Amino acid sequence: MINGAETLLIRAKGGSMNNHNHGVSISMLYPIMKTLVNKGYESEAFFEYVSLDPATMQNPEARIPVEELERIMQCAARYSDDLYFGLNQGQLLDFADLGLPGYVMMHSKTIGDALAAYQRYNIILYSGFNLDWEVAGTDLILQLSLLHSEKQMSRHCVEDMAVSMVYLISKLANRRVELKEVRFSHQAPDASGDLSPYVGMFGIEPRFGATRTLLRMHKDILDQPVLYSDARMLKVFETMAQESKDELHSSQSFSGKVSRWMMESLPTFFPTLQHTAEYLGVSIRTLQSRLREEDTTFHEISVQVRKEMALRYLQKGTYSVGDIAYALHFSEQSAFQNAFKKWTGQTPGQYRSSLKQPMQPRS
Repeated sequence: MINGAETLLIRAKGGSMNNHNHGVSISMLYPIMKTLVNKGYESEAFFEYVSLDPATMQNPEARIPVEELERIMQCAARYSDDLYFGLNQGQLLDFADLGLPGYVMMHSKTIGDALAAYQRYNIILYSGFNLDWEVAGTDLILQLSLLHSEKQMSRHCVEDMAVSMVYLISKLANRRVELKEVRFSHQAPDASGDLSPYVGMFGIEPRFGATRTLLRMHKDILDQPVLYSDARMLKVFETMAQESKDELHSSQSFSGKVSRWMMESLPTFFPTLQHTAEYLGVSIRTLQSRLREEDTTFHEISVQVRKEMALRYLQKGTYSVGDIAYALHFSEQSAFQNAFKKWTGQTPGQYRSSLKQPMQPRS
């Protein structure tokens, strides 16, 4: 049986992404697997069906191409024989599935602030997907699209995102959102014209074959307070989300290469300055000089990598504090706890508990 520390040793090596397309976080596959399990299917059998290495799911930093996400979504629809797979999946999404952007949304002051946060940090989850909105008279129009408009996004992905957006807004506001209009740029999947599954989800019949995909509702929803809003937790998660976003943008920098090398090395070993210089094919002096040019040092990067990985493993919730300390190569658990408190002002246990508390409405 594999324990927590050994599980952390499984690292997926994803393909490279260019600076304009950072791909999709591996966490975007979790809702697909959750939907299949909810339907009674075994995840291992689906992994084999879709030719997906289960180890890929164990690496919280892994990213896959957008096209791979769409392929897996379409395979899941065929595998489960569900004509409305994306539509059904959307209602199972939770804020935890969105990671840092989800937590920032949850603690935002208003729905408008939460939508702005989703727009600002969505690159962490799904680069290439756009959420835009405009106010027209008394209406709020949310538009869902791809960065590269010449490409048609698969129907299941579009419908999943549309339902997810309605579901998340409703949960943040603690009331059902009344939609005035739903449009999809794709065609209806059922030739018979049966739109009852859509009416069940949205409360109204959508229009298909439109020039754009959008949701229309009353603009007052933007000023609706968020049920779980917590200014202190918002500051914590927004800082973390910005760090993750910056990390993606700097992935082509020299310091980004050092950071990625460290993440790929852990938890097998914690690379030294000498290890890193040899890996990058430069001298130690050149390594230090190039990092100084980017206003950082090897020590600062190593601390940041440990901090980010510790936060992500604690958010995942499946590893003990001892396992994480071992995986990040601290000499003992107490050393990790002291370092974590210095980074965040909380112990690992306090931080993990704080992730659960905001889910309870305040009295």
